[in-house]
Amino acid sequence: MSGTSGSALDALDLAALLCSRVCHDLINPVGAIVNGLEVMDSSNKAEDREFALDLIRKSASSTSARLQFCRIAYGAAGSAGTQIDLGEAQKVARGHLQDDRTALTWNMPHMLMAKNRVKLLLNMLVIAQQSIPRGGELIADPVGEGDTMGFRVRAAGQYAREPQHLVEQLSVENAASVTAHAVQPHYTALLAQACGLSVAVASEPGAVTITAS
Repeated sequence: MSGTSGSALDALDLAALLCSRVCHDLINPVGAIVNGLEVMDSSNKAEDREFALDLIRKSASSTSARLQFCRIAYGAAGSAGTQIDLGEAQKVARGHLQDDRTALTWNMPHMLMAKNRVKLLLNMLVIAQQSIPRGGELIADPVGEGDTMGFRVRAAGQYAREPQHLVEQLSVENAASVTAHAVQPHYTALLAQACGLSVAVASEPGAVTITAS
């Protein structure tokens, strides 16, 4: 599904594209649960059933973590004007993004923050994770302080690289090229704009840094 022409994406198209993005994030772990159940239904071997149960456990945990993350990063997460605890943001970020290949270093203060700024930070982390396809470290730092705080997210890894077309996708002016695959960075740009911030990307050997200031 593609976006509309012009410099603004229709609200219905944006909602549909974000829903497609969430479905894309969930299809693999949910599919793995279904596969595990099929194995249990088709085999009486103890080793097969144990394998299936382990697959179901891991996939259910992954699905839950992704849903909790998406609820804050893409969803309403409360009524208009709601603030979100950065501690809760850290929890869902670790659950979704941290694994045996990727570590998350969270240097943010413990405070309540306007929900759009928290959503911006979480979406920046998603982009940063895509910069280290073989794992590494994600580092989240504040830029400034208080209610006007911005963010810096650094993705460091041996194979760190800036995702293709990222700079263009982070522009609110490029709505015509937005697809389900590219909607998340576009949404990130919209969140930054709503917060009075702009997003910049800097690359160096072994690291990609995304800054909202």
